[in-house]
Amino acid sequence: MSSIDRSGTFILGDRSVKRLGYGAMQLAGPGVFGPPRDRDAALAVLREAVTSGVNHIDTSDFYGPHITNQLIREALHPYPDHLVIATKLGARRGADGSWNPAFSREELTQAVHDNLRNLGLDVLDVVNLRAMFDAHGPAEGSIEAPLTVLAELQRQGLVHHIGLSNVTPAQIAEGRRICRIVCVQNHYNLAHRADDGLIDDLTRDGIAYVPYFPLGGFNRLQSSSLSNVAARLGATPMQVALAWLLRRAPNILLIPGTSSIAHLRENLAAAELDLPDDAIKALDEVAARAGPMSG
Repeated sequence: MSSIDRSGTFILGDRSVKRLGYGAMQLAGPGVFGPPRDRDAALAVLREAVTSGVNHIDTSDFYGPHITNQLIREALHPYPDHLVIATKLGARRGADGSWNPAFSREELTQAVHDNLRNLGLDVLDVVNLRAMFDAHGPAEGSIEAPLTVLAELQRQGLVHHIGLSNVTPAQIAEGRRICRIVCVQNHYNLAHRADDGLIDDLTRDGIAYVPYFPLGGFNRLQSSSLSNVAARLGATPMQVALAWLLRRAPNILLIPGTSSIAHLRENLAAAELDLPDDAIKALDEVAARAGPMSG
């Protein structure tokens, strides 16, 4: 069994979570749509994650839709007291699997209740509002109206903590004027480093940064420098990429996803990997050469 204690912990809202968590997106079917090919295997991965020490699971009711939350409930409910489940709102799935904005008061309210029902919870630990002004990345636009709705639901006791996803620094500043923001979830990894400055700012403010696609997403990270460091350390390239993120900043919380127990164990073992300074230097040069490979 892998231990993830060496990855340390960080306070997410008011809960201490281990910095290496688990993202449930890949438990849904192809394209994050429909049921998994092997339901029993999906349930087994979730149980293995918690047994191995994971206490931060990232999900959303628009994965499937509804599928991953239902799997989490079936596998883990009643939940252990130490487990923090973070979910996302702001999108809905079309019948064709498309991702569409869902920012109205009615859509956000329904999404909160859908998450509560499918997860089997009375209150959601953390809810990230995902901005959908551009499906390919953060784009400017006011989040005041939808975030105000979410803050109202928080005051009603349905949401404990609020975060933001796929957002710009200006949107984060706008959000922090409306309510307390405990985390930001954006695209970031060894090769895709547009948020370097933002991460440093959030570190100073004690706000968690949760990179999605930490291993490149649908296009896995590929780099000769990454492969060379991995070979020298006797690790996989993906383990090195995760270890680099853990070292990048103390407020980074990782949520790598997989539908395989073997890959889950590999990911968790990244917490045990020490990166020497010369390896860090080599890896820091990857972003400059990344180009379109960043995923």
